[in-house]
Amino acid sequence: MDPLAPKRIRFSREDAEQLAIGALSFLAADEARFAQFLAVTGYEPAAIRAEAASPAFLAGVLDFLMSDESLLLVFAAHRGIDPGAVGTAKRVLAPDLADGS
Repeated sequence: MDPLAPKRIRFSREDAEQLAIGALSFLAADEARFAQFLAVTGYEPAAIRAEAASPAFLAGVLDFLMSDESLLLVFAAHRGIDPGAVGTAKRVLAPDLADGS
């Protein structure tokens, strides 16, 4: 194994869900970020509670973060994680969806 090769990040489904829920909380904690999330996704705040347990919705939250590199980097720094972990978690939650990154 090459010691200089990037380490592969692995997530259980529960880990991926927790990261996505943390991402949703991160977005909701800032009015401007949350408003942008709602505008881009078309979700109404009341619908989010019903959808929050859906792996596809949670993958969409992570996809939203990945669509804005600066937001992704702020979130990763906030959580103390590698930004690549977000894409890994998304693939765990929605392996059939195109990566988009």
